[in-house]
Parts: sequence; C-alpha cells; structure tokens
Amino acid sequence: MNILIIEARYHPTVTDTLVDGATAALEKGGARFSRVSVPGVLELPAAIAIVAQSGKPFDGYIALGSVVGPAHVADMLYAQTVQALLALGTRGLAIGNGIVLAGDEGSAHDLAARQDIGGDAARACLSLATLAQRTDFL
Repeated sequence: MNILIIEARYHPTVTDTLVDGATAALEKGGARFSRVSVPGVLELPAAIAIVAQSGKPFDGYIALGSVVGPAHVADMLYAQTVQALLALGTRGLAIGNGIVLAGDEGSAHDLAARQDIGGDAARACLSLATLAQRTDFL
C-alpha cells in the first residue's frame, strides 16, 4: 500500500508529533509512504485533490496539521478544512484526518501526543484503503 502524508507546517512542533504518530502506524502496517508539506490546513484538501488528479494517485492520503487560536476563527478554519476533506472522501479517496483543534499551540501539541492523533489518522487511512482494495472482491 502506498500512502501520501500531507502535512501543514504552520505549527511545526505539533505537526512533527502528528507525523511521528502517523509514520509509526504506517510502518507497523507495512505501508510505503511519501511526505509533502503545505503551509496551512486550508491547503490540505487542495493538495490531496491535485495529487489524486495527477495520474499518479496513491492508495490513501493522511492530512495532518493543527488549527490554533480564538474559537471564532479556529472553529471556522477547522470546519472548512474538515468539510473539504469529507467531500474528497465521498468521492472515493481514502483519507485519514489528523487535524488538531486547540486554543493554543501547547494544548494542540499535548493533544496530538496524548491521543496519538497522527497514528489514528494513519490507521483510518489504511482501513479505508484496504476497503477500497477489497471492493474488487466483493
């Protein structure tokens, strides 16, 4: 299985923790993976769409990043990003969502590490990619 990790680097310490969890889960699952970076979470869905339409699609995609700040701004950015990722998923792409929402960067980092959000996103992606492969046999 070949997976692409797309990482939003706006909060690099949080993203590094998410990537560590995701890569550990992918290695444990025996998947190959590549990584690309984008500036922030709003670019994650666009990056997935660009790569998926490039003619060299991956079996699955893992979106990693964090949204930090005042609730009225952070909630909007988070909701727009998740909604775009869900729209891509309903078009048949296997996507693991590893976006963290928190009030400050320290809280986002703690949440990412404590709950292994990157690992959970990788496991979700692998599960969906496996389902996609199995549909040929159903």
